[in-house]
Amino acid sequence: MSAIPKDHSTSSPSLWSLKYEPEFESLGEDYADIVAAADFPMHLLRFRNDDVLGKLGLNPTQVPNQDFIEAFGQFRGRSPLLAMRYHGYQFGDYNPRLGDGRGFLYGQVRGTDGELYDFGTKGSGTTPYSRGGDGRLTLKGGVREVIASEALHYSGVRTSRCLSLIETGESLWRGDEPSPTRSSVMVRFSRSHIRFGTFERLYALQRPDLIRKLLDHVIETYYPHLAKEDDRDTLFYAELVRRTAELTAQWMSVGFCHAVLNTDNMSITGESFDYGPFAFIQTYDLKFAAAYFDHFGRYSYGNQPSICKWNLEMLQYPLALVMPKSALDEGLKEFEGAYYKTYRQRMMQKLGFAQSDSSEAEDLLSYTLGFLQSTQVGYPDFFAELRKSFTDLWLTDAGHIVSDSTLLNKPEWAELLDVWRSLYYRLLSQLSEGERAEVGDRLRQHNPLTVPVRPEIERVWEAISTDDNWQPFYNLLQQFPN
Repeated sequence: MSAIPKDHSTSSPSLWSLKYEPEFESLGEDYADIVAAADFPMHLLRFRNDDVLGKLGLNPTQVPNQDFIEAFGQFRGRSPLLAMRYHGYQFGDYNPRLGDGRGFLYGQVRGTDGELYDFGTKGSGTTPYSRGGDGRLTLKGGVREVIASEALHYSGVRTSRCLSLIETGESLWRGDEPSPTRSSVMVRFSRSHIRFGTFERLYALQRPDLIRKLLDHVIETYYPHLAKEDDRDTLFYAELVRRTAELTAQWMSVGFCHAVLNTDNMSITGESFDYGPFAFIQTYDLKFAAAYFDHFGRYSYGNQPSICKWNLEMLQYPLALVMPKSALDEGLKEFEGAYYKTYRQRMMQKLGFAQSDSSEAEDLLSYTLGFLQSTQVGYPDFFAELRKSFTDLWLTDAGHIVSDSTLLNKPEWAELLDVWRSLYYRLLSQLSEGERAEVGDRLRQHNPLTVPVRPEIERVWEAISTDDNWQPFYNLLQQFPN
């Protein structure tokens, strides 16, 4: 990934050489509206994701900044631009007044892996679904989404990514930011922008014919390995349940709180996207709610597994118009098992172990979470400390484990830490010589040294907002792959 925009001398091949495929467009006029992009007074490229360009078969050195501006700031050469229609459950209440209110589907392209990807905008102007809003994205909101998606990507979370962020020169007024504030337009790179709410809208309209058409499209486009199966509908839902459960476990393991898990923010491909008031937890607090307006903690960090399962249950209503409800119920039963299997595996990897299903592993994981909760030591700090302090001496005696840590060795934690060391060493001692040699590598691979908790993001934004200094932003992004 190249975070800092660079000037390039040639423009071929470039963004203009991409071959767009009208897969969603081919569904017809029942699923989206043709819209026009806003005309912005200024276009300053603030971020370009060269890593994504590679996935599109493009050489970043041959893609000039001007191409990003013309394609993703001025929106030249693409039509139609489609505002997708959807409904959704927002904080538990059904809302039929949704749809793409400040974005559109710019186009769909095939990656070098053969998969179809969306370019979707955010902040590109008003649509029929803007509900009186200005259709814009604040620059801070764009910066935050870039940070969230890149941090999650490099932490092994299945997520959309930002392809570009362009500052657009307008002054915006917002109730949750000091205003006036700066404006931007962002392009998101994702597997699909079809949401649970895309189906829920068709249920509200009582159009099983359109649900059938959309479901066939989803299976054939995003689940092609199921397309020729006799029970492909049932298999699709069961796989979506597994993908969503795994995604939720990925969030929980890295300490990520999405904050707005409405059904219109749930992807039909089981991919994470659309980051607003998100936060990475600073301490292990299951009741932590990232959104200031989440007064009852519906979307708190600890509630994410149950909420995602509930969202899958709500998706059953439209799907049940075209497939047996009993099959949907059977598929949903797999959620807890798939969730915990992935969560346990990822957490044990963060502790340095490949095995995750022994009783000793269960004991260590349970005690680790209890230790984090009772001490309120920094969640990302704890795992980063394991990575930094590991030595081969850990393999010889429990007393050496994090023995020199200034973060963990507090007198009031001595008894808790001794029990944790004992459990950790017990599992270490059961490893083969080859497995022991992998512990340090695994700690380095699964525990990032940089996690963008809120104070870090605010520090980055302060430099931008006060001095127009983007270097801390670029520096932060460059730390995520390490």
